[in-house]
Amino acid sequence: MTDNLAASDGAFNAAVVAAHVIGLHAADIVDILNKLPPPDAADVVRLLPRETAIEVLDKPELDFGAEIIEALPRHVAAPLLAGMSADVAADIVRQLDEPAKSELLAGLDAVSRGAIIGLLAYPENTAGSIMTTEFVSVPGTWTVDQTLAYIRQVERTRETVYAIYVLDPVTRRLIGAVSLRRLIAGEGPAAIQSLAAKPITTQPFTDREDVARLIARYDLLAVPVIDKAGHLLGIVTFDDIIDTIIQENTEDVQKFGGMEATEEPYMQIGLPEMIRKRGGWLAILFVSEMLTASVMQHFEGALEKAIVLTLFIPLIMSSGGNSGSQATSLLIRSLALREVGLSDWWRVMLRELPTGLLLGAGLGVIGLVRVVLWQKLGVYDYGEHWFLVALTVAAALVGVVTFGSVAGSMLPFVLQKAGFDPASASAPFVATLVDVTGLMIYFSVAVVILRGTLL
Repeated sequence: MTDNLAASDGAFNAAVVAAHVIGLHAADIVDILNKLPPPDAADVVRLLPRETAIEVLDKPELDFGAEIIEALPRHVAAPLLAGMSADVAADIVRQLDEPAKSELLAGLDAVSRGAIIGLLAYPENTAGSIMTTEFVSVPGTWTVDQTLAYIRQVERTRETVYAIYVLDPVTRRLIGAVSLRRLIAGEGPAAIQSLAAKPITTQPFTDREDVARLIARYDLLAVPVIDKAGHLLGIVTFDDIIDTIIQENTEDVQKFGGMEATEEPYMQIGLPEMIRKRGGWLAILFVSEMLTASVMQHFEGALEKAIVLTLFIPLIMSSGGNSGSQATSLLIRSLALREVGLSDWWRVMLRELPTGLLLGAGLGVIGLVRVVLWQKLGVYDYGEHWFLVALTVAAALVGVVTFGSVAGSMLPFVLQKAGFDPASASAPFVATLVDVTGLMIYFSVAVVILRGTLL
């Protein structure tokens, strides 16, 4: 497909691309558009049938929907925006700058404009910001036959018809929910309210991660969002939640790697943005690592007397950092899944302390055996007091790995208590923290064990 993206003179030909993609699945069209610059993608979208263009723009996998909408003429973009799902359209409008945002909103019909503005009023990452207002709701006095006839009329304009929400005919408050399967199995003359079950609901300002847990816990296709009075504002569907989970996991992985989270796909991030996202954390980690030099300067005398100790510095530092990163990874995920809470910090510490001791002891034994074997086999001569050196390495590993496990498990609690994302306890940050303390533990153990011999 990419071989046909240019005309014979090498220039981009939107008509050729549009002709090739018409008839393809919307997801496949998105894959092709993602490989084009936004202005070229906009030219292709403009040539697509209206229903196809709307379906493509509705896909969350489209990398730059906002840029495409902004590049289109306003009289073309506005109808496409109006035809899209209200929640996706609101996300696109949220990303637009002025005057494009105001111009597009002004070009919408009153219903579409009201729905989008209503969604924009909610903070990002809340149920209100990701809900759709395109759902099926009927008065409780309607019959099954009336409801089915209504669904046939509106199904093309609703994001989902698998759940029907029953409203009080007077107050318009949500009083129940009926699955499409239950509706089809119901008797035609029966009142829809007689089939309704009490719905699981959420509030518009609920965090989207909490909504995801709610849908997973109760195995829902959608969860209704209601205001304090019980009026139905919209619904959050399971596919919206899947997009949310992917985005949240991506952000957490990036933070855990020691950088700020990015919103754009990797290939769409400009060089200045890439430097800004990564440079800050690298500078912080670099300055923090300078403390290791300070520690080594403090023990300079000991190093001069027992130069053999320097051979094991990488071993000690990496072991502590690895144990800390393991503990941090476990706790970040547990906190995210609500398997543990802030009040469980002491239970976690009581688990990590013996865990760290046993893991450290295991590594200590391996380290001791390694020194003994190298000495006995003549691979390397650690000097007259080689066995004390082996004991120093073993004891230091116990201390460093134990500290790494405890510190790595406590850091996410500290960050969450301070109001930060626990995922900010990145692996490089934990490794840096344990590097500094690991050196202090190593040299302190050496001073105790080797005093009167090498030191």
